[in-house]
Amino acid sequence: MLSSTPTAGVATAWVVAAYLVGTFPTAALVGRRRGVDPTASGSGNPGATNMLRTAGRRAGVATLAGDVAKGALAAGAGWAAGGHGLGVACGVAAVVGHVVPVTRGFRGGKGVATGVGMALVLFPGATVVAAAVFALVVGVSRTVSLASMLAVTALPVGAALLGAPGREVAALAACAAVVVGAHRDNIVRLVHGVEPRLGAPG
Repeated sequence: MLSSTPTAGVATAWVVAAYLVGTFPTAALVGRRRGVDPTASGSGNPGATNMLRTAGRRAGVATLAGDVAKGALAAGAGWAAGGHGLGVACGVAAVVGHVVPVTRGFRGGKGVATGVGMALVLFPGATVVAAAVFALVVGVSRTVSLASMLAVTALPVGAALLGAPGREVAALAACAAVVVGAHRDNIVRLVHGVEPRLGAPG
């Protein structure tokens, strides 16, 4: 393990590196192997759900695993390098990298899976809370996007209830805002009652 109190410059370097990890184009690489461009198929979102719909279950699972790994790797590396707070900063940076990747014109995915990876490493208890919210909302609404937004919003709440420091809770809240903002098209469809539901035809 590296120093638990890195200098500001070193900490910044780790956060930048974590952002770049987040930009790794998992869906594009998985889709290429199957002859599918996730940005030009289905919803156009380079994420696991769209890959599932356009390229099949194996592609969806591979994309999900890769995106979760990005968040887990970034958070774990930051934690090892400079403590839990730096781990949170790096995990959030990876989510931002996934949502607004400089390598792809700032057009990325929704950030849910990458956020899950970060949360599993740093906030396992709060992740259980968020997972319960996700399962409940999916069970009632059959709408993955709504469940994802409510679950990611529940994460900082769960972390606060379990005693996480205020700065870390604030970082999780900012991360949740980024993820919810990436769902703006889903929000419009939800408002108009046309958001796809699980098991619905088409």
